[in-house]
Amino acid sequence: MTEPSEDRVLVGIDGSEASQEALRLAARLARALGAPLEAIACAGDPTVLDADLLVDEEALRANHERILARTVAAVFGDDAPPGLRTTVLGGRPAGRLIAESEHAQLLVLGRHGRSGLGARLGSVSNACVAYAHCPVVVVRH
Repeated sequence: MTEPSEDRVLVGIDGSEASQEALRLAARLARALGAPLEAIACAGDPTVLDADLLVDEEALRANHERILARTVAAVFGDDAPPGLRTTVLGGRPAGRLIAESEHAQLLVLGRHGRSGLGARLGSVSNACVAYAHCPVVVVRH
């Protein structure tokens, strides 16, 4: 795996319509900045799930790879930007995106993901706005 580029534009993907909008904007911004674009999905942390549940980490990762691929296909069809990198990481989304932001010039997120319970910002976007190491753009859907 290559080292993360300091000039990359990151976008968090969870399969929601908001993350599709974030990917569209991130692609435009990456193109305008001449920066590499990386779409990241986080498969979660099975250790925080109920101890009685048996979690198949490979299945969890494969599911997030499908979510990422479907989102890219929904946004770009067969015209994905050249050099688009897609990555599935383990761990909790907010923490992983914040850590990844240390090696990025911009992080783009949808305002609400899968659990937007009426708050102004979702929990992941709220945490990233507060703690990311680079500027954060939150896309309103």
